[in-house]
Amino acid sequence: MAVPVAFFALFFAYPVTAIVGRGLKAEGAWQFGRIGEVLSRPDILDVLWFTTWQALASTALTLLIALPGAYVFARFDFPGKQVLRAVVTVPFVLPTVVVGTAFLALLGRGGLLDELWGVRLDTTVWAILLAHVFFNYAVVVRTVGGLWSQLDPRQEEAARVLGAGRFAAFRRVTLPALAPAVAAAALMVFLFTFTSFGVVQILGGPAYSTLEVEIYRQTAQLLDLPTAAVLTLVQFAAVGGILAVHAATVRRRERALKLVDPAQTSRRPRGAGQWALLGGVLLTALLLILLPLGVLVERSFDGPEGYGFGYYEALQSVGAGGSSTFLVPPLEAVGNSLRYALVATLIALVIGGLAAAALTRRAGRLVRGFDALLMLPLGVSAVTVGFGFLITLDKPPLDLRTSWILVPLAQALVGVPFVVRTMLPVLRAVDDRLREAAAVLGASPLRAWREVDLPLVRRAVLVAAGFAFAVSLGEFGATVFIARPDNPTLPVAVARLLGRSGELNYGQAMALSTILMLVCAVSLLLLERIRTDRSGEF
Repeated sequence: MAVPVAFFALFFAYPVTAIVGRGLKAEGAWQFGRIGEVLSRPDILDVLWFTTWQALASTALTLLIALPGAYVFARFDFPGKQVLRAVVTVPFVLPTVVVGTAFLALLGRGGLLDELWGVRLDTTVWAILLAHVFFNYAVVVRTVGGLWSQLDPRQEEAARVLGAGRFAAFRRVTLPALAPAVAAAALMVFLFTFTSFGVVQILGGPAYSTLEVEIYRQTAQLLDLPTAAVLTLVQFAAVGGILAVHAATVRRRERALKLVDPAQTSRRPRGAGQWALLGGVLLTALLLILLPLGVLVERSFDGPEGYGFGYYEALQSVGAGGSSTFLVPPLEAVGNSLRYALVATLIALVIGGLAAAALTRRAGRLVRGFDALLMLPLGVSAVTVGFGFLITLDKPPLDLRTSWILVPLAQALVGVPFVVRTMLPVLRAVDDRLREAAAVLGASPLRAWREVDLPLVRRAVLVAAGFAFAVSLGEFGATVFIARPDNPTLPVAVARLLGRSGELNYGQAMALSTILMLVCAVSLLLLERIRTDRSGEF
């Protein structure tokens, strides 16, 4: 536990505490009265209200659209099922900047809807809600569908034999068993949409602002640290409550059910109704997931002189078309992102692997508190972390403001929770008697880990590395502060291009987003090939 605790204390607790302290301290004394002052402002109340209700609306809409997909993946066996499972999971690992850009190409000015019917939905709440459903569809399908596929269908069949109708049997037998998984998925979707940044920043325009967007605006544009500090505390408290409820829900799910092999519950669709349901899910995947991504790719090739590689070629030069957005060719952001993500993945694997090993000891308040510590980066604004890096890691012996390692460190903070959650169930499943037998035969603890644990968890390590790499590649909230102008990452480069007017900048943003999407998709497909049922679900 020592190394992960030291890592989080130095690169998470210290920067966040420092930025909050600067906002709430005056002349060396804490000014807690600022909290009431900030929270009583009408504009801040509007931000809090919009953040909450859009998260609730996004969660409800995601459940409505994704639950039929969860049933199809759980109960039906059809050609291309594994490929489709990977396709619907692609949005989850995409950076939010790419998601926002894809929906901008579909719903924005000059987008597909604008060209066909003259309809624009960007800068409206509908664009935000649809993008959130796109991003979180896989959370519901994988979380609920994974459990649904392991429920014994004979229980519901027995209810039907005893006279219950199809809906009554589902409501009284299956739904109570699924309720904890549905609740866990809903809480995770609410968490992701409550802390949404890139999607709202790109699609919402100046009219809509979530807590995360407002923290960025108050910090980077208005330099109002007191307001940003108060909003950070509010978001931290809200997300902490969400994570606490989620943890309780997951524990309930783990101990409440007796599960069967998923292979026993999957079969080909029967009857017109089931085939219609399968067709509806396929159509949803086509319109909701493939269409935005397809439009994004199409826009990246649609230049002013017709289809071609003009926008991709422009990425190789500085100031193409009179633009001074970058100090280096935008294409260099690809190499920067890959290098940063690889280093961040290595850091996340070391820190997360040590943390997961420590958490295999189930008992004790200290271990439970350590488990909660690992989830804190999901509850604190990434914008706050990034800005905190700038104002704290600026003095020897940790003067890292000009160092390239600053970006991987920030990205690793987000990757560690994914590594822990992927590796922990597998490590807990390793029989202690194997380790004891190795010790009796004279193996040292290090050799016992190398000879016993590592072969059993190798695939889980690869899966964890895939998630950490994809998450690091798409990190935006903290990186936007600390990425140097001569070494931008892909998400930062896309945001900069979208922030400038001009058709060339817009086209280059589409091209860079397409490259980033392809890198993330390839990472996911490789992950799908190596995953196991035990370590591959989230």
